[in-house]
Amino acid sequence: MPQPTVGRQAALEALARFREGELGDRALDAATHGMEPRERAWTQELVYGTFRLRGRIDHVLNQFARDGVDSLHPEVLDVLRLGAYQLLEMGSVPPYAAVSQSVELVRMAGVPRAAGLVNGILQNMQRRPQFAFPDFGHDPVAHLEAWGSHPRWLVQRWIGRWGRDAARALVEANNLRPELYIRPLDVSIDEARARLAAAEIESETVDFSPDSLRILPPASAAQALAAVPAVVQDPAAALVVRYAAVPAGATVLDLAAAPGGKAMGLADGAGRVAAADLSARRMRRVVENAERIGWGDRVGAVVADGRRPPFRPVDAVLLDAPCTGTGTFRRHPDGRWRVTEDDIASLARLQDELLAAAAACVKPGGVLVYSTCSLEHEENELRVETFLAGRTGWTLEPPAGAVDADLLDDAGRLCVLPQRQGVDGAFAARLRRAA
Repeated sequence: MPQPTVGRQAALEALARFREGELGDRALDAATHGMEPRERAWTQELVYGTFRLRGRIDHVLNQFARDGVDSLHPEVLDVLRLGAYQLLEMGSVPPYAAVSQSVELVRMAGVPRAAGLVNGILQNMQRRPQFAFPDFGHDPVAHLEAWGSHPRWLVQRWIGRWGRDAARALVEANNLRPELYIRPLDVSIDEARARLAAAEIESETVDFSPDSLRILPPASAAQALAAVPAVVQDPAAALVVRYAAVPAGATVLDLAAAPGGKAMGLADGAGRVAAADLSARRMRRVVENAERIGWGDRVGAVVADGRRPPFRPVDAVLLDAPCTGTGTFRRHPDGRWRVTEDDIASLARLQDELLAAAAACVKPGGVLVYSTCSLEHEENELRVETFLAGRTGWTLEPPAGAVDADLLDDAGRLCVLPQRQGVDGAFAARLRRAA
């Protein structure tokens, strides 16, 4: 039998790294290091697709695994998930190749006794034309857990908050492949589009996010960034910067800046931005972004703990706080399997600490913007309400006309939802310190 392809071996390594605690994108980068671009793209589709549809795949596998997927050796289950995704979603892969390569992959992984099991399950899957899933009308939680491929606890939370139809819309939005967006810097949207067109790259404006451009396939991020000064940035993140409404020429502190997209957006209008983050590795990306645009003099990078920021008070502070990231499951599909319900409470405590430290860095009369890419009330509205309830001299001050009114909640806080806007989720609240 032929050896498994390099892409399949790398995909299995990425899933193993994820099980050991690595983030999905880092696991993929490590597993595909040095791989040629076309093979890496195929591997990314296999890995991210398996993350995205893991719940659906496991539901199907449970119909063939005698004692259920939870009883399987972790390496065997990873191989089965990869093989099942190829059978279910990758039409370019012949079924015989998906099966035979999975059998060899499990042997290579050091579990040769499971070769017959893998072969039998995938062969049986291949022969069955369709599979049974829970009915949405009868049991929406089970349907969104299985067909929708989301953890039960999250589905239950979202149904309780928005109702079952909106929860289904959110789950369906999360299961779409993310589109490519950029935020041009130092050039107008019209000029950016002209430069992209000259490079034979098609783009579209985004109605609700005036600073964003959607890059149409087959153009890559690298090609777009070579044609126009910009950062790769989802419209939700660009809206946070627009909502911040930092005055021209202001000195700004970005307290959790990596990888630097929002810091670069702030620097497009502000005077100078000090970008800080606890991770030296991630801060290197901020420096690389600034140097690529030629903004080394506008964006300064500091490795620092946001709970103890080594800065004097400035005009404006952005705290894009660490969070569960439940608004970015389309872009980071591994997140839905990594985040737990307990993480919400532990992150809320960290967010309170960071907010208190950020507030101390704001001059009297200055602005503090708190943002997350979470959809969860405990990380968003409740954190702001708790902050304001415990302090005098601070008020919620939404910027007049900075973003469309339908992107704001009743209190004037920014709320971007994947099921409504079709992009990442984002939350932001703009707070003013009394002069």
